Amino acid sequence: MTACDYDWEFLEDGRTIEPISIGMVADDGRTYYAVNALLASRGWKGWKLRRRIRKHKWLMENVVPHLPKPSGDWNLHMPKSWLFNYRDPAVKPIEQIADEVMDFIRAAGPDVELWANYGAYDHVCLAQLWGRMIDLPKGVPMFTHDIQQEARRQGIAWDDLPKQESGEHNALADARHNQTVRRWLANQEAS
Repeated sequence: MTACDYDWEFLEDGRTIEPISIGMVADDGRTYYAVNALLASRGWKGWKLRRRIRKHKWLMENVVPHLPKPSGDWNLHMPKSWLFNYRDPAVKPIEQIADEVMDFIRAAGPDVELWANYGAYDHVCLAQLWGRMIDLPKGVPMFTHDIQQEARRQGIAWDDLPKQESGEHNALADARHNQTVRRWLANQEAS
C-alpha cells in the first residue's frame, strides 16, 4: 500500500472553499505542487478571488508569502498589485491541476491511501476538482485518512507530535510534514 500525503491552502467563508495551492508527496518519493491559476486570471472571478484574499489577514500573513516568488529581472518588474509570481510554472488552470492530481494519485497504485492533517476540508477541495463527490475518478479514494484522528486513536496529544521546522502553510512543506507525522504515528503504533 502506498500513501499520498497532501495539503491544500484555501480560502473558505463558511459556504465555499476556493483552492489556492496544493502540495502532495507519495511514499514512492514523488512530489507535486501547484497554484490555482484563477488567482492570476484577469477576469472578474480572478479579481474577486484576489480581493477576498487581500482582505483575509490570516491568508495574507501565512499563505501568500509561501506562493511562488519572482526571480531575476522579473522581481523588479512585477506589478505591486500581484500577490505572487503569476508566471511561475506551478501556476496552472484548475482543470490541469485536476488531471495532474488524478495521475499523481493513480501512479501510487490501486491500494493508495490519502492522508491529511485536519483533512476534512482538504478532501472537499480535492473532490471538487472533479465536481461532486460521486464524480471522483476511478482510482481516487472517496475519503482521506486524518492524522489528528489517528493521533487521538493512539492517545497521542497534539503537543507530542513531531513539530514542523519550517514552511508552515506552504502546501508542499505541509504535505511533507504530514508524511513525517504519519510515519511517526505508524512507528508509535508498531512499537
